[in-house]
Amino acid sequence: MLNLKKIAFIGGGNMAEAIICGLIREDSGVEICVAEISAERRDVLKGNFPQLRILGDAAEAAKWCEVLILAIKPQQAEAVLDLIEPVITDDKLIISIMAGIPTLKIEANLVTGCRVIRAMPNTPALIGAGATAVCSGRKATSDDLECALQIFAMVGIAVSVEEKLMDAVTGLSGSGPAYVFTFIEAMSDAGVKNGLPRDVASKLAVQTVLGAARMVVETGEHPTLLKEKVSSPGGTTIAALHALEVGSFRGIVMNAVDSACLKSKELAGKQS
Repeated sequence: MLNLKKIAFIGGGNMAEAIICGLIREDSGVEICVAEISAERRDVLKGNFPQLRILGDAAEAAKWCEVLILAIKPQQAEAVLDLIEPVITDDKLIISIMAGIPTLKIEANLVTGCRVIRAMPNTPALIGAGATAVCSGRKATSDDLECALQIFAMVGIAVSVEEKLMDAVTGLSGSGPAYVFTFIEAMSDAGVKNGLPRDVASKLAVQTVLGAARMVVETGEHPTLLKEKVSSPGGTTIAALHALEVGSFRGIVMNAVDSACLKSKELAGKQS
């Protein structure tokens, strides 16, 4: 597993907790500490993870660790980077999961030669089913990238991309769960509209999406081929697919990803 001993998190929110759970579940053997500014949240973390060091001081956590994971809101970046800068040395790996913050921004605020990895996980990481993309800063090594990939593989799948593609990742998988939730909600509503009880419609909609996704993963077949297997000539499915085409379903989904991607670029521009 990971060839390191000490990981610190600055920020103890849901995503940090998901990664911590993955590290513990995989018995990674690393020591973990969390620096969290909220006393209330620290109490929650202490209750959930009595074996961890839970601190209120970000600089103390940053000084202690080998790998530092920045799990804070983008709006907090400037203040936190200024706070930890005096204790950051070039032998530490910095992994940021802050949306829209370029690696150059982090490098510019920390010590010369700072090794930075940027990651974009999504919320299904909370149940070990996340999709994360990672990219390297200027000084990060191939070993640093592999370390990050191992960490995020503990909460789902992890892939490596160039940093210029991180906005596309944000639009696709970062924001993607919300598109799927909306689709499930719409399917459930349609079931109710056609007479199904709400609880039945919701169960069927959720399992249909889950089952279809598993078929793509487990069969390895292209979605187009799987779709064709459901679409009998003159049948109900092809009639429904025609309705989706008339309504520009695929175009709407592509526009949604494009919109999120453009917003991510806009936010990144504000932070650069």
